[in-house]
Amino acid sequence: MITTPDVSGEPGQAPNAMTAPSSIDPARFLHEQLAQATPDLLRQMLTTLINTLMSAEADAVCGAEYGARSTERVNTRNGYRHRDFDTRAGTLDVAIPKLRAGSYFPDWLLERRRRAERALTTVVATCRLLGVSTRRMEKLVESLGITRLSKSQVSEMARDLDAQVADFRHRPLDQGPYTFVAADALVLKVREGGRVVDVHALVSTGVNADGHREILGLQVTSAEDDAGWLAFFRDLTARGLTGVALITSDAHAGLVAAIGATLPGAAWQRCRTHYAANLMAVCSKSSWPWVRALLHSVYDQPDAASVHAQFDRVLDALADKLPKVAEHLEAARADELAFTAFPKEVWRQIWSNNPSERLNREIRRRTDVVGIFPDRDSLIRLVGAVLAEQHDEWTEGRRYLGLDVLARCRIRPATDTASTTEEVTPQTTIPALSA
Repeated sequence: MITTPDVSGEPGQAPNAMTAPSSIDPARFLHEQLAQATPDLLRQMLTTLINTLMSAEADAVCGAEYGARSTERVNTRNGYRHRDFDTRAGTLDVAIPKLRAGSYFPDWLLERRRRAERALTTVVATCRLLGVSTRRMEKLVESLGITRLSKSQVSEMARDLDAQVADFRHRPLDQGPYTFVAADALVLKVREGGRVVDVHALVSTGVNADGHREILGLQVTSAEDDAGWLAFFRDLTARGLTGVALITSDAHAGLVAAIGATLPGAAWQRCRTHYAANLMAVCSKSSWPWVRALLHSVYDQPDAASVHAQFDRVLDALADKLPKVAEHLEAARADELAFTAFPKEVWRQIWSNNPSERLNREIRRRTDVVGIFPDRDSLIRLVGAVLAEQHDEWTEGRRYLGLDVLARCRIRPATDTASTTEEVTPQTTIPALSA
């Protein structure tokens, strides 16, 4: 038991029902909480535990237990101040003990002048220091309580975060083989040279040998061109990316060329969602609903042979009525149906970039708060922190793909294509030149 007397005030004071609990019996406390079984059970338990620990620490500062008369007492308690504390279990209302002389602050739990993620705080503070002033930014600055942060304080906060993000971005990729990889890019805005310019955050995810998803890399480039993607994939291979059987992405020319140059043994799956948008561009508006239905029927087949047979039937149905659409489909056939070389159990995970959409939404949720980043370092800091957090959640969560199906995915069919008779000579990886 945490043994601070359960009273409500200092000697000579009347009891106050609003004070935080100063002692708990762990066994009885757990029994009571489980008996209630409320949706807020975890938040209530965390709040009680945190408040009790702070109360015990305040007693140590005072030199005597709460409410006890002692000759060793050097200070007395003077109520509480409430503060919201954001956690993954929700926002907790913690009661920080106040002292009559001096002050008490739980540095082990909270950090002064902030209640949101440190990365977001540093980005907003940097905007403030550089004079980036918009109504949204001003309100955000006030809500975060960082109006009085100095440049040195922001630099100190950023230095620690930058080191963590840099370690995460440049860590060795030693959990391979990474059988399946997905690549995508997000467009964000940054101030450079007195102008607001678009930059591209290149992000890649993969499935490691243990069946868990990983964030493989993050780089920020001025354009989503051949040079940017080539440097990105060279960095991944230099850090240890191996065993890639399939890469899923959109049909950006620079991305596809970079995949062929750096991972010659990997197949490429054109994202079905992105392809549907490309196909819609060459199809009339009135014809698109039934063309889309035909395209979806290809993916609803039970096995690879049926997928290819249905694709042929779709081409025959469109050849006379919509020859341009049929030609577009025929040209994209090999890339659209690359997923059929793998077991059906993994088709939904590999035939599009949709599994990464939740990750993209989380990045957007954080970056939309900032809007325009003051510089590239702040962008990498915030996006890198979000990706590192997601990486940890994936590592601690359930497997994305089972080990048995992963083992079957690594067995390449002997009759895939005629090119399988030619041995691909491994190429020496050129180290990445990008930061």
